[in-house]
Amino acid sequence: MIELTLAEVARATGGRLHRATGDERVTGTVEFDSRAVTAGGLFVALPGERVDGHDFVDAAVRAGAAGVLAAREVDAPAVIVPSVHEVSGSYVLAADAGGAGAGVLAGLALLARHVVDVLTADGLLVVGITGSSGKTSTKDLTAHLLEGLGETVAPPGSFNNELGHPWTALRATRSTRHLVLELSARNRGHVAALCRVAPPRIGAVLNVGSAHLGEFGSREAIAQAKGELVEALPENGVAVLGADDPVVAAMRERTVARVVHTGRAPAADVRAADVVIDDAGRATFRLVTPVGEAPVRLGLHGAHHVDNALAAAAIAIEAGMDVATVAERLGTAAPRSRWRMELTERPDGVRVLNDAYNANPESMRAALATLGAMGGRHTAVLGVMAELGDDTARAHSEIGREVARTGVARLVVVGDAARPLHEAASSAGVDSQLVPDAAAAAELVRAGVAPGDVVLIKASRSAGLERVADVLVDAGSAPTADGGGAP
Repeated sequence: MIELTLAEVARATGGRLHRATGDERVTGTVEFDSRAVTAGGLFVALPGERVDGHDFVDAAVRAGAAGVLAAREVDAPAVIVPSVHEVSGSYVLAADAGGAGAGVLAGLALLARHVVDVLTADGLLVVGITGSSGKTSTKDLTAHLLEGLGETVAPPGSFNNELGHPWTALRATRSTRHLVLELSARNRGHVAALCRVAPPRIGAVLNVGSAHLGEFGSREAIAQAKGELVEALPENGVAVLGADDPVVAAMRERTVARVVHTGRAPAADVRAADVVIDDAGRATFRLVTPVGEAPVRLGLHGAHHVDNALAAAAIAIEAGMDVATVAERLGTAAPRSRWRMELTERPDGVRVLNDAYNANPESMRAALATLGAMGGRHTAVLGVMAELGDDTARAHSEIGREVARTGVARLVVVGDAARPLHEAASSAGVDSQLVPDAAAAAELVRAGVAPGDVVLIKASRSAGLERVADVLVDAGSAPTADGGGAP
């Protein structure tokens, strides 16, 4: 964060000073975990249902905190923020935090907005990325590209909500040139609220799929929410829209910003031509843009990364990077966020493709397509796709039939909630087994894999299938009785 006095923090957040002169200087980072506080930092005391940050103020001060952002008076120099209703409901998703917790989140958001405004005036470029799937990978690719132009801040993993968004924005300093943010939504108005925290100049909408269909009710409602990003862009901004998704492409009517379309369609401004997927699921293609062309060879696994790379490339070009450098840096990009098409090859040749972070019908199809392009015998360990509402049974059945079309040799379905997937796959002739939990799946697959096999692991986060991947990877490195590798 930029250096601020507690008096400046109070003015930015609408709070009042407590046990402080106001001259205390915040020179470190802003943290809501007392264990992460360092000298000169600001500790955010978030009240919660299970843990109250106010109980950890003493620990934060001992760690060197210069002050505390709090909802009530504490035994430390602090800025006490009022309730969300007295501050500004537009800066916090009040449905997700009540009372004092919402007030502290609102204060954090207002502080982030103040810092972003200061840095934007100094030339900071704010980039926002949203979509039903692929936004974390695209955020990581974009950050990797922009780092070639200057200091870049981006969130770790999927830190993309009313807490992670302002926390990430507050990592930016006077030397930061690019702030790359991922925006999530659980209802209409959420993306718009996050845009008010850190107004983007470049915004990318990747796709509109079935993720969170149970919460939104329809794909049209999801599109309305995702499109709030392009509505927030200024006239001198740029909207990067997926041309291959008609719902996304139509968002050009909702923005005053200049539009850049990306995709594989010939009409896309930034497109991929001559796409080839190798037997490890890695893509090569020709990057075609209005300012030149260049060959790209991705090191990331998954054909869907072509679309993610195109969005990242369009953003980097708009930020001033030449096409040749974009192509070169795309080829050096490595996974930054865990459990997203994370490929591990065991010493015995078994490959474990861990895509267990999350799942929806679109990302399931993409993962199965990647598996289908890889050599070896294929096993898929699949679990529930959550938050699909009334579409749950049909969506799982469709994925079961997709497994059959992909030619998977063996399917292990985890949890009764995913039973329709198992039943549809079995009816289509797939060797499918339904098991109750991740532990049972891990034991079943561990005992049945052989050198050269590829195992895909994917489900919504709630299924916890990363534990299956952990067991399989560990089994490949475990010593045998004679000290050799696992057979």
